[in-house]
Amino acid sequence: METSPDALIDGLANESTLIRAVKDIAYGSAAGMVSKVFEHPFDLTKVRLQSQVLDSTARFSGPIDCLTQTWKKEGVRGLYRGLPAPVVGAMAENASLFVAYGEFQNVIRRVTNRTSDEKLPLYHLALAAAGAGAVTSFILTPIELVKCKMQVQMLVPATASPATPRSLPGPFSILFSVIRTTGLRGLWLGQTGTLIRETGGTAAWFGTKEYIAGVLLARRRRLEESSGASGQTSMTLRPWESALSGACAGAAFNFALFPADTVKSAMQTAEELRPAGASAPKPTFGGTFMAMYRAQGIKGLYAGCGITVARSIPSSAIIFLIYDGLRKHFG
Repeated sequence: METSPDALIDGLANESTLIRAVKDIAYGSAAGMVSKVFEHPFDLTKVRLQSQVLDSTARFSGPIDCLTQTWKKEGVRGLYRGLPAPVVGAMAENASLFVAYGEFQNVIRRVTNRTSDEKLPLYHLALAAAGAGAVTSFILTPIELVKCKMQVQMLVPATASPATPRSLPGPFSILFSVIRTTGLRGLWLGQTGTLIRETGGTAAWFGTKEYIAGVLLARRRRLEESSGASGQTSMTLRPWESALSGACAGAAFNFALFPADTVKSAMQTAEELRPAGASAPKPTFGGTFMAMYRAQGIKGLYAGCGITVARSIPSSAIIFLIYDGLRKHFG
């Protein structure tokens, strides 16, 4: 039985799409894992600052105080408390982000009758990024729930005697505990905040990266033209260009919708830090938002924002440096 040319072309296109998706998963996973190891102590600080907004007495006066107290009381192990969950989360997040971002671009190209190699305008890239962020939020929420609960474990008063070493539950114990008490649905506590953060934040992340990268490439082309030189690398980002555009993207992502992340963290740690009893209703996004606003105003909703933006700049630079580097060398 002969294969028609159209069927052959479709088969090759499907195979190419699959290979591209596998590469995006591998490159995104590697980039996310490395960046998360770098940034975890700062993420832990952010979560602890966010979780104390509704406390009557603050445990930490700021990010430096939080880092210092954690180092003194818990050591290096304390700074990396809860690391396995965010490493897995970073791998899943970046893999799904890059894959979904590419697939949403393909959908937009088909809808707008563009060719597969045609560059989309920035607003279409931002739309594809928002879709990718929305998809990724459903993967991230359960992982971040476990991470946030682990990151505040040492803030919960010990019930045993001071001489008795504390036995803290690990990520799987926390995961199964949540499922036992609230069912599978409980794993998505804080989903609204994650969805808002990831949808808007990812649009800002990829949009900023694409914009800054375009500016840098245009600048390099102008310099090449003015010097009379021409090369075939003009459309390929150099390492420092990937890092710089990624750094700007990291700042844009975290500042765009930071209050949504603050509310999410407060919701996910309320059971540990502010237990209200078994009969108390589950916290809602709107109710927690208003409670935090009444407690500390805008300042409370942006608790930990400074250190988050500061760590996201090098972290995001690392992600795109690794991702773009891997794509450049391996296709």
